[in-house]
Amino acid sequence: MGMPNMEAYGKLKANLATSPAPVDPVEIAKAVAFLASDDAAYISGAELAVDGGWCTA
Repeated sequence: MGMPNMEAYGKLKANLATSPAPVDPVEIAKAVAFLASDDAAYISGAELAVDGGWCTA
């Protein structure tokens, strides 16, 4: 495995960061409803980012 291609990484990051992906309040409500449901009974101490992928940029 060689060195990572930092130029390609920079371009990818720039494209992700400028992606017009506003977060719909309905998506946040769905995440809240899931976390409040019995389906999330075993989830604890986790951070759930509902941001359309912005935190990965």
